[in-house]
Amino acid sequence: MLGFVSMFMDISSELVHSLLPISMATILGASMVTIGIVEGVAEGTAAITKIFSGAISDYFGKRKFLAVLGYAMGAISKPIFPLATTMGWVFGARFVDRKGLLSKLVADTALVELRGTAFGIFNLVSGGALLLASVIAGSLWNVFGASATFIAGASFATLAAIGLLLCRPDARVTISHRAS
Repeated sequence: MLGFVSMFMDISSELVHSLLPISMATILGASMVTIGIVEGVAEGTAAITKIFSGAISDYFGKRKFLAVLGYAMGAISKPIFPLATTMGWVFGARFVDRKGLLSKLVADTALVELRGTAFGIFNLVSGGALLLASVIAGSLWNVFGASATFIAGASFATLAAIGLLLCRPDARVTISHRAS
């Protein structure tokens, strides 16, 4: 059941969040830097919240309550986006919107009793990176145009892929065997 809830919340989030930057720019007149800051703060806040919810989840063992609370906050925030008349409303709604819990790698490498904390730390670091990436993307778009943002994204993705191949020599073997 939780899987379906998560799927439908993710679908609703993607539908809203994919159009939100366009709405902020065209309807509310936000600059790309402002949009980058709003998105970066939202992602950073989600990551920071997860570190505390993970530790609280480990301590109290109340995982269901925290999941329901997160989904409820996301559901409550969704109607605010189309009704927002100022960037303050969008920022506030984006601030409380939830993000789902990323990652088999974290679950497989963390101690069972500390998995919530491990997810939190992972999300804190990821959120900081997302905040920085969002501000950089908004700045690139604002100064050099849309193509610069996409070129930078593709460049970072390429560097990440190369880094993964260099760090995991067995990954090269797996990839080359699949290619043949």
